[in-house]
Amino acid sequence: MPLLKFRVYWEEDDNIYRDIVLKTGQTFHTFHEAILTAFEFDNKHKASFFSSNDNWSRGREISSDVLVNKKDAPALSMIKTPVSALVEKPDEKFVYTYDPAKRWTFLVELIGIEKEEDSKKEYPLCTKKEGVAPAQTGIKGLANERLMEIEEKYDLSREDMSEGYGNEGDDDGTPGDSFGGGDDDGAGEDY
Repeated sequence: MPLLKFRVYWEEDDNIYRDIVLKTGQTFHTFHEAILTAFEFDNKHKASFFSSNDNWSRGREISSDVLVNKKDAPALSMIKTPVSALVEKPDEKFVYTYDPAKRWTFLVELIGIEKEEDSKKEYPLCTKKEGVAPAQTGIKGLANERLMEIEEKYDLSREDMSEGYGNEGDDDGTPGDSFGGGDDDGAGEDY
C-alpha cells in the first residue's frame, strides 16, 4: 500500500515543522491526531483541514464537527474522509487549523509518495521533527533547562540564585565605591 509523506509547518515559523507519513487509506481524523502528537498538543479542541492551493487559500473544509459526509455539504467529515481521496497532485496542500479560540494554523504539504510501507512500522509515523514546537499553553519545559544552564555556567547555588548576584551596594558601613575600589583619594587620576 503506498504511503503519503506530508510536511506540516507551523504558520508562524516555517523553520518549525514535522514530517508525517500516512497510509493511503488513513483518514483526516488519524492525520489530525498525528499532528497533535507530533507538536505535543492536547486533543480537546475543534479542528479542520482545508484543501488549498499554492497561495495557501482555503478551499473545501474537512471538519472534526461533521460526522457523516453528505452530497454537496459545505464540509466533509474528518472521521469518514481518507486523506488519499483528496490528493489529486504530487504537491497537494492543505491548511490545518486547531482550537478556533487560539487559531493555531499549520500549513500541510505533500512532499513525497513512497511505494511500499515498512511492515515493522506503525502508521501514521512522524519521521522528522525540526525546531521546538510552539507551547500550546504557557511555557514549554525549556525554562527549567535554561535555568540549569545558567546555574552551571556561573556556578551558582540555589542560595545564590535566591539572594541575587552579590552584595555590592549593601550599606554595611565599609568604605568603598560601587565598583569595589576602596578609599578614593583622587590620586593618580588624569582626565
